[in-house]
Amino acid sequence: MTKEEMDDLLDSSFEKWNNRIIHEKITLDILDSIPDSELEQAIFDNICLAFNEDFANEFEVIQNMNIGKQAFYSTWILEGEVNNGGFNQFYFNSSGEFAEMAEIGFSVIGAHKYAQLAKEANKTLRDNFEWLSKFDDGTLDSFQESYKDNPLNEIDDRFYELEEKERISDLRIKYIRNNRKQFIN
Repeated sequence: MTKEEMDDLLDSSFEKWNNRIIHEKITLDILDSIPDSELEQAIFDNICLAFNEDFANEFEVIQNMNIGKQAFYSTWILEGEVNNGGFNQFYFNSSGEFAEMAEIGFSVIGAHKYAQLAKEANKTLRDNFEWLSKFDDGTLDSFQESYKDNPLNEIDDRFYELEEKERISDLRIKYIRNNRKQFIN
């Protein structure tokens, strides 16, 4: 692929992203019309409409949603953070407040092996909290240093191996399709 073709592809992708439909209200008919390839993003976008512009109320809003939306959102957030920077990043960022909810959420959507990994990661964090907190000074250098000899790294590896066998996305989509009323508003 030439550089020009790659640039065109990127431009097209950004245009599609910027022009995606964000449903302020999701009905059963709308939910049924959304293809699986766009379903998670549509649910995520709809949920995010309830947040303040700065997401300061994110946890409170999700905590007051039904179990299906809690499971969807918390597992989506955990998966994104772990795939970007491991459980260490998940806990260092504000998304870490979803740790217990995600552990439950994985079980709700039928991702029991992921629930076990989340449970283990949560316990590892608790057991190593004092050591990990010494890196939490708000600097990038400390954050990068926190990855050295971090006991969460081994859990990351198992998470990535599991993803090769069992995609969380497939389980979330199946859960949404089988529990549609939990995702309408």
